[in-house]
Amino acid sequence: MKSSKSFHDRFHNYGQRETYPNLLIKGLPFIFASLLVITILSLFFLYSPNPLTLVPNQDLETIQKHSQNDESNHAKTFVPSQEHDTIEEHQHVTPSKLHKEKETCDLFKGHWIRGLRGSSYYTNSSCPTIPDSKNCFKHGRMDSDFLNWKWKPEKCELPMFDPKIFLNIVRGKKMAFIGDSVARNQMDSLLCLLSQDETPKDIYKDSEDKFRTYYFPRYDFTLMILWSRFLIEGEERIVNGTGSGVFDLQMDKVDEDWAKVIPELDYAIISGGHWFFRLMFLHEGGKLLGCIYCSEKNVKNYDIDFPLRLAFKTSLKYINNCKDCKNGKLFAIIRTFAPSHFENGIWNTGGSCNRTGPINEEEFDSSKFEWNLRSVQMEEFKEVKNNNKGKTKFEILDVTKVMMMRPDGHPGEHWGNKWMKGYNDCTHWCLPGVIDVWNEFLLAFLQREGDKQRRKL
Repeated sequence: MKSSKSFHDRFHNYGQRETYPNLLIKGLPFIFASLLVITILSLFFLYSPNPLTLVPNQDLETIQKHSQNDESNHAKTFVPSQEHDTIEEHQHVTPSKLHKEKETCDLFKGHWIRGLRGSSYYTNSSCPTIPDSKNCFKHGRMDSDFLNWKWKPEKCELPMFDPKIFLNIVRGKKMAFIGDSVARNQMDSLLCLLSQDETPKDIYKDSEDKFRTYYFPRYDFTLMILWSRFLIEGEERIVNGTGSGVFDLQMDKVDEDWAKVIPELDYAIISGGHWFFRLMFLHEGGKLLGCIYCSEKNVKNYDIDFPLRLAFKTSLKYINNCKDCKNGKLFAIIRTFAPSHFENGIWNTGGSCNRTGPINEEEFDSSKFEWNLRSVQMEEFKEVKNNNKGKTKFEILDVTKVMMMRPDGHPGEHWGNKWMKGYNDCTHWCLPGVIDVWNEFLLAFLQREGDKQRRKL
């Protein structure tokens, strides 16, 4: 519009000095040239997906990097879904109504839809920190269609992940993922997403690579994994100097390895579940409560949901009663159970996960044990929220149904383990991959929390 106005001004001023016929004759070449330039530029900006960005060629082994500008269906902030609204109707929505819809929208009630283009924010070459066992394309995975799906909540839009927005929110803060190797999987996903803006410094690694700390200098942000099999105390029985695979769990005592770090944190993402599928003896107050998968006389045999419930109850109660935590500083997020997708057997009996696309909602089975474990975690979350001491904010990252619909996202045979050929990994998730949506949810939580804090000011 500005260029058109300046052209009009020149035309008008020029006309004051010369007659209209002379102007018309002399101005024809300029007019035609201007129209040609404007037409070319209009076509370029209309049809080019990102005209001001130069994209280098990439090897065929990598997946094409995702362009955020192409995902017109996913805003960087929450907006109500306009799927059934006209633009005119939406213009009359009041700011207070927008805020209410943002806060009340259930992010986890929705379905998977195809994205406009590949849904990968990074590739296995643009993220140097992908663990080898999650680098599925490096180890021969040929299909990439599992990257072409986005999660669509029913009544709002899930923001795309923007590393700058995320890092500015957590500037000067500390965040830890607390849990097993699936918790590590999410941290590795977040690390890849954030490293597209700044390469972090690897500042700590223990001898078993179970505890890691990364630091983003520009944002003074610390990201950690605090590895914990059960969240509570659990020791493996040692027989003749080697592990027996049998564990003793102290159901009323938290794992000190993460508990001692809690007062330092601003954000804690807590999860667990997969380690409870083994022979265990459950103790409380020095007494034996029962066991899992044992057949001993006079010992009560429980289902897996029982120790999982107690583990989360003990852990969340500890966090809620944290004496050394600063009032209102800690934001604790409980991530629900992420399912495995073994078919035709389990991990050591030939089970595999070879699907290449999501299942539809009609195929979702809420009678599966994964949903029962999720229900236990949801109940414990609601209990701690209702008995909140005020020092900690609690939220739930309810990924169970979201991921039950994605049997295509696991490494399967493409996990590069030379010593376990023939076995499939149908528990963890490829990077890049489906698990990146967990961190889209995480960013959405941080934005919601930021909105709440600003309205309090």
